[in-house]
Amino acid sequence: MGTTDELHIITPGDPGYEDVRHVYSATGSPGRVLLPVDADQTARALEIAVGQGDPFAIRSGGHGISSIATNDGGTVIDLRHLNHVEHVGDATVAVGAGGRWGAVARNLYGWGLALTSGDSGDVGVGGLATTGGIGLLGRAQGLTIDRIRAAEIVTADGRIMRVSHDEHPDLFWAIRGAGANVGIVTRFEFEAATTPTVARAALAFDISDVATFLTEWGPRVEAAPREISAFLYIGAGARPFAQATVVYAGDDAAAATRALTPFTELPDIVGARAELVPYPAVPLTSDALHVGQQPAVMHTALVEHLDDDLAADIGELLASYGAQMIQIRSAGGAINDVPADATAYAHRHQNFSVTAVADHSSQAFDDAWEPIRARRDGIYLSFESNHRPEDIAAAFPAPTLARLRTIKHEWDPDGVFTQNFDATVR
Repeated sequence: MGTTDELHIITPGDPGYEDVRHVYSATGSPGRVLLPVDADQTARALEIAVGQGDPFAIRSGGHGISSIATNDGGTVIDLRHLNHVEHVGDATVAVGAGGRWGAVARNLYGWGLALTSGDSGDVGVGGLATTGGIGLLGRAQGLTIDRIRAAEIVTADGRIMRVSHDEHPDLFWAIRGAGANVGIVTRFEFEAATTPTVARAALAFDISDVATFLTEWGPRVEAAPREISAFLYIGAGARPFAQATVVYAGDDAAAATRALTPFTELPDIVGARAELVPYPAVPLTSDALHVGQQPAVMHTALVEHLDDDLAADIGELLASYGAQMIQIRSAGGAINDVPADATAYAHRHQNFSVTAVADHSSQAFDDAWEPIRARRDGIYLSFESNHRPEDIAAAFPAPTLARLRTIKHEWDPDGVFTQNFDATVR
């Protein structure tokens, strides 16, 4: 263990190494983990990582569902100590990239605010807030990236920059959807919303036919008022069990009841509970260390509708045990109000994110996913474990990719940042 300009460095055999080597869904054995406490130390950590000449990974809160935030034998820049949450004024909050969303939600609730994130409070701020952020307030608030008003970023040459619509706007555009390609974001300024209390429904279904169920589920989500966001989780099997979390962004009990009722009237429902809760109660939060406790690989697709053919493909995948689970997240609403060229996340017409989860990589999993992959209309970066070069076009449509490559050439001409769907791949 050592320090460089007081930068904390942990190596194998040091006290604390076991606490920093892994992410939630994967184990790793990095040669060194650098733990900066501010932007200056992050710039120093980047200099060290590049100087080592071996692979390096950037980790925010450490959840790392796509398993790229650790490695074997390389360097990890772990931002967990950049975890401050500050009320700047009115609805503006400043959040460190190394925080976790559960802690952010608790802080914001005390100020009468809420900010859309994911379904887990253990996810790190930085990874989600530079990829997109399809959350349980998404149809009301938009993506998490849509709430960013400014950010602090360490660029490939070690400069610390403030970016916004008025300051380095190209970099600001790029970090909202492709941040890992152009730098390390250390701090965000968000415009939160005044919806600290929401209505949450927890639903359970014993599904007799997945395809039929999904053709009922999809239209209900699309027809719901935009205060509604809905996440559905379906297990594998011939007669799968499913759970759903449906959130109404607001504390009007009568309006929430009207909006939630179509979901409680779905076929095969076996349980339902709805209540008004503080938003911090919505994301599942354990605050546990991430020690590779949930091995997972994932394939993902963005789609416009859950049509008959796609619903049938999902049913076949689950019946064949090609995956352990399918997760379907709602998009649409305020997410799709944003023009496709406004951010590096250009997927602004799709209504659903469909993700398959397995506990290990296999050809069988890839083959079972292929019919759904063929129907995809984009992918969400952080939910894809298999980063194939040919998927770059699904992550970034052609106009977006062309602009991103121009920005990448200007700000990272040597290709320092190649961790997440490297935008220089041609």
